[in-house]
Amino acid sequence: MSPVRGLNCVQLWYDLSDPGMEGLLYEVESVRLFCGLRLSGPLPDETTILRFRHLLERHGLGGGLFEAINAHLAEARHSLRRGTIVDASIVDAPSSTKNAKGGRDPEMRQTKKDNQWYFGMKAYIGVDAESDLEHTLETTPANASDVTVAHALAARCRGGGATATRATRASASGRRTGTRTSTGGWR
Repeated sequence: MSPVRGLNCVQLWYDLSDPGMEGLLYEVESVRLFCGLRLSGPLPDETTILRFRHLLERHGLGGGLFEAINAHLAEARHSLRRGTIVDASIVDAPSSTKNAKGGRDPEMRQTKKDNQWYFGMKAYIGVDAESDLEHTLETTPANASDVTVAHALAARCRGGGATATRATRASASGRRTGTRTSTGGWR
């Protein structure tokens, strides 16, 4: 595989911008090795990466490259897909300070949702959009921004972007408080 084809593959798999791809080449040795590049030699800059990507798009070659890679992976019973659904659940915790330490758990925070206050943590679960298999779990204090955590989690998940973020509240009743779509609306 030529270095620029390898660059294009890595850029697609990790959903990187052109400057992000250039930065990754300088920071991650395994990416340079995959692309057949060395830090001691010349590395393509973001403009070179942009021009090659535009060349592939202009001639419609990106899809063929993706299909060829998937065919190769299929022989090993693997596949490459894009799409992650991120489920964000508020996990309630007691906010009382009547415990042995006389204080609240320092990892827990409070948040307001639908005009009601909750104290606890959030659990973010990454689910493959096609197979519905869970593949990633992230926990944060309850006051963490859903958008920031969901985008970071989706970026780590097999190079795909978030297709939807479901915001839920886990409690004794198991009541769900809403579903947020990829366009930012609620249903």
